[in-house]
Amino acid sequence: MPLHPQAVAFLNLLAGLGDLPMEQDTPENVRAVRRARRRPSTEAIHEIRDVDAAGVPCRLYRPGDGVLGLLVFIHGGGWVTGDLESHDAVCRSLANHSGHVVLAVEYRLSPEARFPAALDDCETALRWASANAATLGIDPARIAIGGDSAGGNMAAVLAQEQPVPLCFQMLIYPATDARCSTPSWTENSAGPFLTAAGMRWFYGHYLGDEADGGSGAVDRHDPRLSPLLAGAAVLASAPPAFVLTAEFDPLRDEGEQYAAALAAAGVPVVLHRVYGQFHAFFSQKGVLDDADAAHRVAASAVRSAFDRITG
Repeated sequence: MPLHPQAVAFLNLLAGLGDLPMEQDTPENVRAVRRARRRPSTEAIHEIRDVDAAGVPCRLYRPGDGVLGLLVFIHGGGWVTGDLESHDAVCRSLANHSGHVVLAVEYRLSPEARFPAALDDCETALRWASANAATLGIDPARIAIGGDSAGGNMAAVLAQEQPVPLCFQMLIYPATDARCSTPSWTENSAGPFLTAAGMRWFYGHYLGDEADGGSGAVDRHDPRLSPLLAGAAVLASAPPAFVLTAEFDPLRDEGEQYAAALAAAGVPVVLHRVYGQFHAFFSQKGVLDDADAAHRVAASAVRSAFDRITG
């Protein structure tokens, strides 16, 4: 189907701003532009507080009192952009819609801190949350991991490694294959929003290999970078998953291939493709109706996973 009319209007607005393509810009400038255009969230929530997770800055979103489940959420931004503020609206919404706590992680960004620094920070925060479950009012048997895009990549990796027991993974258009060779990479190479060149720029900064096609020091077949390439036994040990993809996204096919690989390994999976939308649409709650609906679907999947454990 064609792009949703709301998506077309939003993308036309962005195009009218005249920004350089990311691959022609610097990380510092891309970050500054995105910070300048943020819209503070007005969604009320029971409690928000910043916490130090063993040296990793995090933000806790609690929708109510009592002992609740926890979704550790890892923001997207290609490992180069994003922070606690960029996904504040997403985390408020997921906490309120799920009825459970969300812990947002502010990991170190590339190129200042390259692979696997961001992944290490997310693991540290996850371990801290599990170790401090009682203090946080969290049920240690109900901890899930999730994230969007690059955050979905790291969430998938941590779901495979399970440094703490995890009961669920919520992956929003995750990057799962750093080889960048699926048909949707060609089909959606010019975007909208995320282009193949832009994604290669992200990978270049994350891996320390800014030149497209360069060798770099990191093997792109490494499952800690490309979780799709993990062995069958590793996939089979992962927790149940919800995977959301967008039709007009270079990462669409690898996200759907990852869902299929999990299912083939015997892992319960729900795959939800959103037609007519582009990469990063999930962050446009209040602008795109499909984003609002996707939040409800994703949060419901998390809530159902926690309910299965308590029920």
